[in-house]
Amino acid sequence: MTNILETGFDTRPLLLEPMWVLTFQAPAEDIDRIFDAVRSVTPLVHGKTDQNGYRAPGGFEYYRPREGTPTGAEDDIRKRPGVDEMRIFLPRDTSILDAVIESIYEVHPYYEPVITVQEILRSAGKGLDDSDNPNRWWNRGGDWKS
Repeated sequence: MTNILETGFDTRPLLLEPMWVLTFQAPAEDIDRIFDAVRSVTPLVHGKTDQNGYRAPGGFEYYRPREGTPTGAEDDIRKRPGVDEMRIFLPRDTSILDAVIESIYEVHPYYEPVITVQEILRSAGKGLDDSDNPNRWWNRGGDWKS
């Protein structure tokens, strides 16, 4: 039996490629600085674009410092607002993964940043000419940049 997480999956318009998705959490005010550090070690290519990432808006982070933490043990659970999550896709290359994790750790405000890595399939376009497709954003009267 074929494991498509290892081999990928091919459709007419898209190829689903084996990749890793790396996610990290950080205070909202630190996300861009951390993302800049990641972009300095890998181009984050997706098709004909690069510097790609996805940032999910903030939530609350709950934690209680225990003995051995830089702040010392505390009795109360902390509830920190404004913690965002950033998601990037990486080729399954451990040297790139190592460089990305090192870059996050170097500039992250936490001594134990929350970083997860999962095996996934990510779509990549095959370059079909669908320039007249009425569903594409450029045929719907606008661009979110303007």
